Amino acid sequence: MFLCAGKMETFAFAQAIGIGLVECALNLTQLVLQKNPEILIFVGSAGSYDPTLPLLQVFEANGATQIELSLWEKKSYTPLENVLVAGDYPINGILVNSSNYITTDSTLALQFVERGIAYENMEFFSVLRVAQHFKIPAKGVFCLTNYTNTDAHDDFLAHSQEANARLESYIKEQYAQYL
Repeated sequence: MFLCAGKMETFAFAQAIGIGLVECALNLTQLVLQKNPEILIFVGSAGSYDPTLPLLQVFEANGATQIELSLWEKKSYTPLENVLVAGDYPINGILVNSSNYITTDSTLALQFVERGIAYENMEFFSVLRVAQHFKIPAKGVFCLTNYTNTDAHDDFLAHSQEANARLESYIKEQYAQYL
């Protein structure tokens, strides 16, 4: 089953599950209980903490973190599991961080890169957590729309249409058997 956040990121082949960690977890749980899918494939945009990665590249991931910026500033901690991988190892070592907030501080963003986390997407950690709970294989297919800096939102808006087109094309080429 293909999933997407909705609103600006919708696809004819994907079920919208909401924006952010909470909407995604709630709506995806309901969907899983109703439809009992064999696999979950989330399709969406991502920002990059690493300004050297090429914009509009499409990549796959099966690993996510849920880390807030305050952790790098030593102003918070969590007793919760904050790293999830669907499968044995992250695809190509890629981890995607999820938060209900978009990073706009490029200096703090580099702290993610130093720890091997290159991307940011608001929903992916929730997708993997729901998949883990229901023992469903899962992964994400993303297109890089922006860097995590002060221009993040404007760049996302400027690249979102092209990103959606690239994602749709990628899914049709790589996942035709699931459409």
